[in-house]
Amino acid sequence: MNKPPVIQIVGYKDSGKTTLIGRLLPLFSGMNLRVAMIKHDAHGFEIDHSGTDTYAYRQHGAVAIAITSPYRTALIEEQETPLKELIERFGGYDLILVEGYKQEAYPKIVMLRSGEDRILLQELNQVKACVVRETETVENGKAANEILQTERAEHSPAQSAGAGQALLEGDFTAAPVVHFRADEIEKIAAWILSEAGLSPLAK
Repeated sequence: MNKPPVIQIVGYKDSGKTTLIGRLLPLFSGMNLRVAMIKHDAHGFEIDHSGTDTYAYRQHGAVAIAITSPYRTALIEEQETPLKELIERFGGYDLILVEGYKQEAYPKIVMLRSGEDRILLQELNQVKACVVRETETVENGKAANEILQTERAEHSPAQSAGAGQALLEGDFTAAPVVHFRADEIEKIAAWILSEAGLSPLAK
């Protein structure tokens, strides 16, 4: 079985990761692509609730529970699962989108709320693209999308040495990282397909 391509979407809290993914998924679904999502939550989460059988099983001591129907399967384990293992479980899908896991080494889209967030472009590996939230401003007062419009240049999406430092210093023209505004959803989707080596599937 061929492993599906993996694209990470990372950024600080409230940078727009979930919003972007929520806008991309319908586009990919409309292309007949089967997309799997993996989200990292550093603060813990709860998907089960009081009154369900699975909740009762956990309360009585079960440390792993699976529930399945003809339409859906859910697996709950009282442990963290490594990203690599989750990706292996999703081997039958066309594309895997990962929200979070900043330190993992898959191709990344970095969400930028403001100029201060550019530090991520230096600190993280495999940064291939960045998305600037159009409603934010940066230190010099220019809107983030204005920065992209006036300072970016067309270039190869391949990452090269020194690109992170160039972006950190605000030199968008020298860095081979693709830049998007947050409202350029179709362009972002097309870039992801290109980076993943995928084409829309026929209905």
